[in-house]
Parts: sequence; structure tokens; C-alpha cells
Amino acid sequence: MNASHEVQPDDPRVGAVVVAAGESRRMEGIDKIFYPLDGQPLVWHSISVLQAHPLVNDIVLVTSGGSVVQAEALVAERNATTAVSVCEGGKRRQDSVLLGMERLGDCDLVLVHDGARPFISAKLLDVGISIALESGAAIAAVPVKDTIKQSEDGTTVSHTLARDRLWAVQTPQIFRKSLLLQAHRDVSDAVTDDASMVEAMGHPVKLFPGSYYNIKVTTPEDLTFAQAICNLLTEKKAGVAE
Repeated sequence: MNASHEVQPDDPRVGAVVVAAGESRRMEGIDKIFYPLDGQPLVWHSISVLQAHPLVNDIVLVTSGGSVVQAEALVAERNATTAVSVCEGGKRRQDSVLLGMERLGDCDLVLVHDGARPFISAKLLDVGISIALESGAAIAAVPVKDTIKQSEDGTTVSHTLARDRLWAVQTPQIFRKSLLLQAHRDVSDAVTDDASMVEAMGHPVKLFPGSYYNIKVTTPEDLTFAQAICNLLTEKKAGVAE
């Protein structure tokens, strides 16, 4: 690990669900999770960080049905040091997360991460796990930099939101396993992230610092940004950049 492990007490067992079951509709035919980013498949960047963490003892990679065989081959050839299994996802994101959770072994916390976010770090995991252990629910987020305007009709500004209260939510999102399972049982409406279900139950969700490097690859242009981040991080490790 790059960061010291300080979580304690009675360190929890963490199971990770890496969600990569989308159809990549905005990627112009590129299967982004297998895209060769800086010498390895994009999805493996985050999986390699997860499998190196001492508290993560089980990882499930959830893919679309058409990608299961390729994902299984990837896991086999990478000789994963932590157990990594592959399963097919569902129709909605929350369905995919639940299918992944059902494949996890015994664990105290469930860490849900987007497979299209290759730049998580050991330090980020340490902080998130520590806060989730205390609160039951913790999500990575960064303050919004841009001014955000609301429009009711898509053509005219109706309201300017207070930027100092806005956060851009990322993954990982980390939950007590029993809490997240209950959320999946109780909340049936479609959601864009797992925290929304926990919030709907009235349970507080704590924020922890994410990273502006922790981008989600959604369009082909994002691959250019991702490679630039790889280059920058490599330079930092080499002591070239501040």
C-alpha cells in the first residue's frame, strides 16, 4: 500500500463490488473497461488497488452479459492476489450491485466502486473505510468547482444553486453490509447511486474527500484525460512533478 493502514479497531472485513455492467453507449463502440490504459485494462487499475488493500478480502467484478467471458479471462491472466470473481449484471445499476453483493463472502462492509473510475488510491480507501465503520455509510465526494444553474425548460435559467453547498459524488461508496442489503430490499425506485437508497431510508450518509483525479470515463474524450492523469501520477512517483 502507498498509505499507512490506520483504520482499526477490530479491522472490518471489506467486500468490494466493482460495477462495470453498463453498455458504454456514449463510448462510440469502445468497450471502456477493457481499454488499454497505460499498459493495462482500464478496469484493472482500480481492481489492483483494491486487491492490494489489507482489509479487502473479496472482490466481485460485475459486467454485462457479453463481457463475462472476457472479464473471466482477464482475471485468470492477471493472477489476482485477492479473490476476484465475475458475475453478470442486471437491468439497472442497483440490480447489478445487488447481484455482486450476493456473490461476496462474509464481510462487514461493502465497498461499491464504478469500474470506469481507474484512479482510486490506498489513502482514499483507508479514509472511506474508517468513516463507514463509524457511520455505516460513507461516500467519496469533491466540492463542485463550477457555478451550477437550474433550468426548468432546458433553455432558460430558473435558479442558481449555492455552490458552497454542492458536492460532486464519486465512488467508492462504502456501507455496512446489513444496511445496504436493507436499502436494496426497501427501495425499489431506480437510482443512480447506492447512497440514494440509503438516504431514502432516512439513514445519514457521510462524505469523505474524494479526488479530482478520480474521474469516471464516460466518453472517448475522457480516455485522453485518463492517460494524462496516468502520466502525471507517474511523474509524481518519479519525483519529477510537485
